[in-house]
Amino acid sequence: MCGIVGYIGSRSAAEIIINGLKRLEYRGYDSSGVALVGEDLFYNKSKGKIKFLEEKLDFSNIKHYHVGIGHTRWATHGAPSDINAHPHFDCKKEIAVVHNGIIENYAAIKALLIEKGHHFTSETDTEVIVHLIEMYYQKESSLLEAVRHSLPLLDGTYGILVVSNREPDKIIAARKGSPLILGIGSGELFLASDASAVVEHTRRVVYLDDGEIVEITSDGFKTYDLGKNPVQKDESHISWDIKSIEKQGFPHFMLKEIFEQPETIKNAFRGRALIEEGEVRLDGLSLNPEDFAGIQRILFLACGTSWHAGLVAEYLIEEFARIPVEVEYASEFRYRKPVLRKGDLVFVISQSGETADTLAALREAKSCGIRVLGITNVVGSTIARETDGGVYIHAGPEIGVASTKAFTSQLVVIVLITILLARRSEMSRDEAKGYLQELEKLPQLVQAVLDKSDEIRKIAGQYCNRTNFLYLGRGVHFPVALEGALKLKEISYIHAEGYPAAEMKHGPIALIDDQMPVVFIAVRDEVYRKVIGNMEEVRARKGNIIAIANEGDREVHRYASHVIYIPEVSKLVAPLLTIIPLQLLAYHIAVLRGCSVDEPRNLAKSVTVE
Repeated sequence: MCGIVGYIGSRSAAEIIINGLKRLEYRGYDSSGVALVGEDLFYNKSKGKIKFLEEKLDFSNIKHYHVGIGHTRWATHGAPSDINAHPHFDCKKEIAVVHNGIIENYAAIKALLIEKGHHFTSETDTEVIVHLIEMYYQKESSLLEAVRHSLPLLDGTYGILVVSNREPDKIIAARKGSPLILGIGSGELFLASDASAVVEHTRRVVYLDDGEIVEITSDGFKTYDLGKNPVQKDESHISWDIKSIEKQGFPHFMLKEIFEQPETIKNAFRGRALIEEGEVRLDGLSLNPEDFAGIQRILFLACGTSWHAGLVAEYLIEEFARIPVEVEYASEFRYRKPVLRKGDLVFVISQSGETADTLAALREAKSCGIRVLGITNVVGSTIARETDGGVYIHAGPEIGVASTKAFTSQLVVIVLITILLARRSEMSRDEAKGYLQELEKLPQLVQAVLDKSDEIRKIAGQYCNRTNFLYLGRGVHFPVALEGALKLKEISYIHAEGYPAAEMKHGPIALIDDQMPVVFIAVRDEVYRKVIGNMEEVRARKGNIIAIANEGDREVHRYASHVIYIPEVSKLVAPLLTIIPLQLLAYHIAVLRGCSVDEPRNLAKSVTVE
């Protein structure tokens, strides 16, 4: 989850590292720090956001340092503080380490090192790494060898950068379970946990794999496995530019990304449909006709918002393609000895492609001999590299911690997969053509809903001080209700629950009173009358109803205090529209409450630790 940046070149390392950390602040903003090496080792750390660290630095006095590392933290071990902020140091303050991940056996290593006379100053697990390196550095001739001998002792995950003023012309980096990329510039090299920190300087990158260690100097880089065998790395190219990760006049990244959805939906659809033929082309899945015929069951493994996308897939694929689907939390899948068998097909969904639990679930499924496909946003991510095939959602960089455009792009891909599978069973060419035409028109329909932002803001103003919300939907809109509730929880800190509407009277109805806003997804489909019945039950208990309904529906006004109208579309694509007003509602409530929308407390964008 933490953000790490390294630089070696001819420019001021401090300026580049601080700017890179600002780009990565969505990965952690509890504390930050830098370490710069030359004839000595300079460092500074600060609790809180990066601006507090920046205020401590006199850049004119440290511009002569051309090698350095930096870190922005999402706390795991030890509360946010100056002491627990990274970098961490050896006893002599000759070695500095920044770390993304969790060292699970740190307590045992720490006890051993204390016995050997090492002095610890922080509560973090990370500090054992630098003391291990210190211990081996006394025996080994190089920092590379000291790091290489230390890593096998660490259980858990890490993406680390290491520097020492004993070898001030190099950075050592290593990865196991936490993302690291190397950016290649003109006479300079960059290291980061995310491409957004380096794209301002270069689009040429190398993605490090688990079990690799790299030595970076001003002359270039050399990559090895932990046995010190050379590893040949291929160079990749970042397709997006710096404008993609700037606010471009919006007050928050989240609002910018909500309003980008007409374009990102179009990008997820573009080039993947033969509309007149009623066919879908997803060649990245690498499935031949025999593979399709052999599918007996599909499993979707994901976390958070991506898990909600998987639930939508379950409803759509089972109804339209008649294939059994199961959706599992990736975080539970790996620990429950899942039953996998021939004929199963697994999809893993992750915006970042680096979600630790989803990666572990992917590897568990592959170890059982099951084909695993990915749905991800980040080209070159670990999930993209380790799956047997997959589909990129093409949403572009998503900086806001609360996912919005990635969710709808995932849904576009899921609709395309549904049509692809359904065409091999019961869906006719004309039916498929109709659905694909709907998808093609969807961007302008989404824009029509976005145009209601001011209207939704007025509704938000009436409920922004409430302490509880209930979100209800039936069928394919139950996962949308879950996602709407999650958005509100994430950024406004209001307790919210999503439920199937029919389950309301099996418990949650006890909570409803005149202080409880209840958000209904009440579109005209085969369960519309049932939803109206549920609304009557809430109204009888004086609940405040906010309804998402189809244009032209006047009946719903009889039950709802507020109605947000959206265009009427088929069930297959409806979740792509019903989620938009829920994203806007959450956003406006959070802003009116004065919350940090892009950097909500306790959350980070990419969950790369368990």
